[in-house]
Amino acid sequence: MIIGAVAILIGIFMLIIFFSFVRLWIQSVLTGAKIRFSSLIGMKLRNVDYGMIVRQKIALVQAGVKITTEDLESHFLARGNVPKTATAVIAAHKAGMDLPWRIAAAIDLAGRDVLDAVRTSVNPKVIDCPDPTKGRSFLDAVCRNGIQLRCKARVTVRTKLERLVGGATEETIIARVGEGIVKAIGSADDHKQVLANPNLISQTVLHNSLDAQTAFEIVSIDIADIEVGENIGAKLQTDQAAADLRVAQAEAEKRRAAAVAREQEMSALVQENRAKVVEAEAAVPQAIAAAFRDGRIGIMEYYQMKNLQSDTDMRSSIAGVRNDSNNNR
Repeated sequence: MIIGAVAILIGIFMLIIFFSFVRLWIQSVLTGAKIRFSSLIGMKLRNVDYGMIVRQKIALVQAGVKITTEDLESHFLARGNVPKTATAVIAAHKAGMDLPWRIAAAIDLAGRDVLDAVRTSVNPKVIDCPDPTKGRSFLDAVCRNGIQLRCKARVTVRTKLERLVGGATEETIIARVGEGIVKAIGSADDHKQVLANPNLISQTVLHNSLDAQTAFEIVSIDIADIEVGENIGAKLQTDQAAADLRVAQAEAEKRRAAAVAREQEMSALVQENRAKVVEAEAAVPQAIAAAFRDGRIGIMEYYQMKNLQSDTDMRSSIAGVRNDSNNNR
C-alpha cells in the first residue's frame, strides 16, 4: 500500500508538470518553434519565465527570424528585456534591415532603447539645434561684416544600427551641427547673402560629414528660423576706440605729470641760483672793504665805480620805460 501511495503521488506530480507545460509545448510544436519538453522543465527550474520565452520565440519564428531557445534564455538571465528586443528584431527584419539577435541583445544590455532605434531607423526623427531644453533657442554667429545672425535649425537623422553600439549620441550631433552653422555663417562676407539664401548654411554643413563615429546618419539640415542681431563689429570698434582713448588719456596724464615735476625741479633750481647770486652780492661789500684796507683801491676810484653803477641803472630804467611804452602802443 505504501509503494502504491508513493506511485500515485509521483503520478499526480508528473501529471501536474505535464499539464503545466503541455499547452506551451504543443504551441511551440505547431508553430515551428520546436522547444523541447525538457527545455521547458529546465527553464522552470532555472526560474526563467518560460511562458514569455515560448511566446517570443514563436513570434520570432513566425516572422522568419532564426534563433535558438538558449539565446532567448541567456538574454533573460542577463537581465535583458526579451520582449522589446524580440519586437525590435522582428521590426528590423520586416523592414529589410540586418539586425542579428546578438547585436540587438548587446544594444539592449548597453542601456539603449533598441526598439526606439529601429523605429528611428525606419522613420527618421527631427532634432532641434540648439536643444531648447538646454536653455537656448538660437545659435549666435557673426559674419565677416560684423553683423550678428541668430539661427535655429532642425536636423533630420536616421539611426545606423551597425554603429549604435559605441556610436556618439544626439548631443554630439547637436554640437557638431551647431559648430558647422557658426563656421558657415562666420565664413560669409555679408549677412545679406545668408538671409537671401539660408540653404548655403545647410549645404556647407552637410558636406562636412558631421555624422562620423555617431549612431545616426544625417538625412537633412533645414534652417527653421534666422534673425538679424546686433552689429557686433561696430560695437567692437567702439569698445576699441574707447580703450584707445583711455590709453591716450593715460599717456597724456603721464606726460603732464612729468612736465609738472620738471617745472618744480626748474623752480627749485632757479631759487638755488638766486640764493647763490645773493650770496655773491653780499660778498662784494666785503671785498671792497678789504681792498680799502689793503690800499688796492682809493676813494676816488670807489666814487667813480658808484657813478658808473648809477649811470648804468638809469640807462636800464630808461630802456625799460621805453619798452613798456612801445608795448602799450
